[in-house]
Amino acid sequence: MLKKRIIPLLQLDQKKLVKTCKFTDPKYIGDPLNAIKIFNDKFVDELIIVDISQNKTNKDLDFNFLENLFSECFVPVTYGGGITNIDQAKKIMNLGAEKICLNSSVIEDFKIVLEFSKYFGSQSVVVSVDVKKNFFKKYQIYNNKFNRFEKNLNLNKYLKDLELAGAGEILINSMNNDGVMKGMDEYLIDLTKDQVNIPIIYLGGIGTLNDIKNIMKKKVNAISAGSFLVFYGELKAVLISYPSEEFEKFIYD
Repeated sequence: MLKKRIIPLLQLDQKKLVKTCKFTDPKYIGDPLNAIKIFNDKFVDELIIVDISQNKTNKDLDFNFLENLFSECFVPVTYGGGITNIDQAKKIMNLGAEKICLNSSVIEDFKIVLEFSKYFGSQSVVVSVDVKKNFFKKYQIYNNKFNRFEKNLNLNKYLKDLELAGAGEILINSMNNDGVMKGMDEYLIDLTKDQVNIPIIYLGGIGTLNDIKNIMKKKVNAISAGSFLVFYGELKAVLISYPSEEFEKFIYD
């Protein structure tokens, strides 16, 4: 049985730590290095770091900045944002990342999943899939780089194709629930959780301990959280936190 995982996800925008709500209005949280140090002290199992500014700027990756980030990570880290070729991925892995997270580059050229999995191994390849409800309340894959629905991609078929291409994990991000902190999209989870035989990490909507417990009951093995781990209270004051041992017992009871 896979260990149940709760993975902090850190969003970067212009080298600053931010948190979005429904993929808009990034709120400044602080220095990402400080956040990483806090999560180290709280003994997280792993971290996901995603640079959301890459979709907007298309700037070259700042490998010196990434080296500084990874040098502070004493846990396995997955990095995503601006990765379009294997040479970039090699540098990022050499700097200390354990996994590469791909998103829009896969939509543009699906063969990149096969290429990366052959070179690094499936265990090092994560594909992030942004899912949003369209006008008719149907789930569709959304391409944030070009701000459009990918109408030719069927969600469940896409997930199966990712598995066949060699992805080791899939990160499903509910755009409608991003940063809302009112619970995850359970219907989306039910729709997708049995479609593949590789781990799926679900992201978007966690606001309470019960939200996590309810999702774990669905035989989901991994969730990622952003707002829940960096905000506190109704006014969303910045306070970085992570489940304690008591918290983990609460989940498994």
